[in-house]
Amino acid sequence: MRILVTGVTGQLGHDVVHEGKLRGLHIIGVGSKDLDLRDKFKVAAFIKDLKPDAIIHCAAYTAVDNAEDERETCWDVNVNGTKFLVEAAKEHNCKFIYISTDYVFDGEGNIPFTENSPIKPLSYYGYTKAEGEKIIQETIENYFIVRISWVFGINGNNFVKTMLKLSENREELNIVADQIGSPTYTYDLAKVLIDMVKSTNYGIYHCTNKGYCSWADFAKKIFEYTDKEVQVNEICSEDYPTKAPRPKNSRLSSTNFTNSNFSEMPGWEDALERYLKILKLEVNYK
Repeated sequence: MRILVTGVTGQLGHDVVHEGKLRGLHIIGVGSKDLDLRDKFKVAAFIKDLKPDAIIHCAAYTAVDNAEDERETCWDVNVNGTKFLVEAAKEHNCKFIYISTDYVFDGEGNIPFTENSPIKPLSYYGYTKAEGEKIIQETIENYFIVRISWVFGINGNNFVKTMLKLSENREELNIVADQIGSPTYTYDLAKVLIDMVKSTNYGIYHCTNKGYCSWADFAKKIFEYTDKEVQVNEICSEDYPTKAPRPKNSRLSSTNFTNSNFSEMPGWEDALERYLKILKLEVNYK
């Protein structure tokens, strides 16, 4: 089985390629320098030459605040790029896994969003990811749409690394406490995606580590596990304004995932503890 993974330089793409190679799969990872997803003809030619059996589309424009100003670039990558890739996948009968996000929902209420909850993004980034979902559903049948949230991994920057960096010279931090979601370790998620790409249980899935917390709770747990004496002051979203609005409720119900034959993902605290041990060793995992 030949698998193409886009976004190999990102957190998730890096781990998906790593996991695929560990399992002995023929897996090819590409970044923007290898393949410009905004160029329809280059995408078509690349897929025609490679002839993958499956595509795991991890690449995306994810600078949520910048997307409000750089709308054309965000659209080109997240919508046009996805469109060109899935059209090529359809032509060559490839399975297609699209990585989506909790940002496709409006974040209202405190009940977890199901896979069938109405789509109502608050930000332009969320809007483009929702449009990507729509294009896939209209174009191809053998697809997986996988919504994720609050990811952290070895490759690239994330909330955990930011907190650890700030803890080097700060004794207290103000962290938002009214946004609730599920921190998700890309190492755990990559295992699921490789299982998924080998199956035919197509559909929409919410894949996160188990459990929910606020960003403030997440920060407290990071400092607890690393023995950092940093006071976390809980603040409201209104006290930390951002250009793009964030969903306050990012709880994702994984009903479809739970009812599938895929292995369950561990709790987020367990995932965080394992991740921090890897960071401390400063070596890649095996």
